[in-house]
Amino acid sequence: MELPYKVSTLLYCFNQEDETLLLHRRQEPNLGVWSPCGGKLDLANGESPHACALREAAEELGVALAPGDLHLTGIVSERGYEGQAHWLMFLFELKRKLNRVPAPIREGSFAYFSRADLDGLALPKTDREMIWPLFWQHRGGFFAAHCHCHADGLNEWTIAESRPSARDGSHG
Repeated sequence: MELPYKVSTLLYCFNQEDETLLLHRRQEPNLGVWSPCGGKLDLANGESPHACALREAAEELGVALAPGDLHLTGIVSERGYEGQAHWLMFLFELKRKLNRVPAPIREGSFAYFSRADLDGLALPKTDREMIWPLFWQHRGGFFAAHCHCHADGLNEWTIAESRPSARDGSHG
């Protein structure tokens, strides 16, 4: 399937209560659903995933970070996502806890949610069925996964690497 290949970062951010910061998207991709903030790498200029994550944190969250403030929790590739593109996503957790809700941005507005609240939110299908469960299982560790998104709405997942954290998953 010939589709554009897009490379992005996602920022998994938490406050002192360990609530998850999500962006209610006002534009595609994922219009109208809640997802972590982030953005596409500047491929033309050779931007690295870490540099992109730092830039997105500054642009979208108003937070200046150093590379040591990030933990690469996962890499997810999606083939044929919504029939529109192939994606390669680098999932970074901010080690620093945030202490405020960021101001709305062009892409949408932010809110914090408890882990239990995520079940009742409109989330992208691949996030709900596999990315969030893998993130929670590997928080503080690392995973790599691939999703073959089929036109009939079924997703076929492959886990290429799994190194759960030695912690109990509560992360603190």
